[in-house]
Amino acid sequence: MAKVCAGILATGSYLPRDVISNEELARRVGATAEWIERKTQIRTRRYAAPDEAASDLAVRAAERALAQAGLTADRIDCIIVSTSTGDSPLPPTSNLVQRGLKAYNAACLDLNVVCSGFVYGLALARGLISSYPGSHVLVVAAEVYSRILDFGDRRTAVLFGDGAGAAIVGPVPSPYGFVEFDLSSHGEGRNMVRVEGGGSRKPASHRTVDAGEHYFRMDGRLVRDFVMKEVPPTLERLARRAGIPFDRIDHFLPHQGNGALLHALVEEAGLTHVMTHRTVEKYGNVGSASIPVTLDEASRAGLLKDGDLMMVSGFGGGLSLGSCLLRWAAPR
Repeated sequence: MAKVCAGILATGSYLPRDVISNEELARRVGATAEWIERKTQIRTRRYAAPDEAASDLAVRAAERALAQAGLTADRIDCIIVSTSTGDSPLPPTSNLVQRGLKAYNAACLDLNVVCSGFVYGLALARGLISSYPGSHVLVVAAEVYSRILDFGDRRTAVLFGDGAGAAIVGPVPSPYGFVEFDLSSHGEGRNMVRVEGGGSRKPASHRTVDAGEHYFRMDGRLVRDFVMKEVPPTLERLARRAGIPFDRIDHFLPHQGNGALLHALVEEAGLTHVMTHRTVEKYGNVGSASIPVTLDEASRAGLLKDGDLMMVSGFGGGLSLGSCLLRWAAPR
């Protein structure tokens, strides 16, 4: 009997209807559309409707993944929701997703590793399936950054959009599925990406609101330097531990932080020979949802062939890094 491993059985995504062009955004941030595209390579992004929260986007993405997998919601044993923009501090957004799906057999938990969160969720899902063979884990990443952007900070506000992506993780026959993970955290860079107000250190008050401490803040230059320094060696280490040379990798799927950054990262990491998947031009930076949204588009476009090797890399606030190698099992 073939060895059973954990892998991705199906994917789904949901992007809000409201398309925000560079021309529209330029008027809000005091820039030009040309400047935005030149700096970021982003042309459009999506913003959630006023009545949409992170859980609503997550449910829509999850429904599409379940439909592709041919599973009903009662077959899900665990729901992991990656988000840094949850519906509220309490209850967990994952419980709201459970209710929306009616997946009442599932244990639920939230995960906040910012832009690396989806990869961390996949790693947790693999561990759960190893402990409970035959189980199914729904990993969803959903972000609504448009609610915490400061449109007076044009270098940050032009980068982000809203959306959700999902994957059903379950048993797959060897040699498919997850090959290796590499997770790391760098707390010394905690202030490079932050929302200072609204937690236990700075509870919401008139003062925190007046000071703009509930807005998303990022030092883009320092984050770029971190990514360029830390991500390429992480990918080399991942491939070495897996015993897979770079020339055997078929796909690279990085976090969609910034189009210009992605181009430089591919060059620095020595991955110019593989197919790099990008959605940043259409959707901008969707935080932890960037990777599953891009994965779903690539899968549904038929760009991923059965048995292909894919390297996935998330990086962002924390600071955190999360990468994995997987052998793709085409949805059946």
